[in-house]
Amino acid sequence: MPLNNSITIVKAFNDCINNQDIDGLAALMSEDHTFIDRDGSSHGPKSHMVEGWKQFFEMFALYKNTFDKIMADGDEVFVLGFAYWSEKEPYDPVIWTAKIENNLIAEWRVYEDSDTNRKKFNF
Repeated sequence: MPLNNSITIVKAFNDCINNQDIDGLAALMSEDHTFIDRDGSSHGPKSHMVEGWKQFFEMFALYKNTFDKIMADGDEVFVLGFAYWSEKEPYDPVIWTAKIENNLIAEWRVYEDSDTNRKKFNF
């Protein structure tokens, strides 16, 4: 898979998040998709995560991700940016990583934007 294809897939996935497009998210997730939150808790597979995204969007109707930097190493993508939750929490710095398999998101992971993680992911 070309390097930029992985980035294109991650950008499309994020567009689906920002537009609360459940069908789009489902179409971009592998059947064994795993979501890993900042605390290390793991959620999956795809069928569970489709329901999880529906509930998430109900709780956080204004949620959006903004990507500031995006890099890929083969089928792994690394993103530096921030999440917008609400007017009370408009800027939440985040690092995301994605693993791409067969042109689908197999893993979507959220990390704290810390100096340690910036070094780990070369930001």
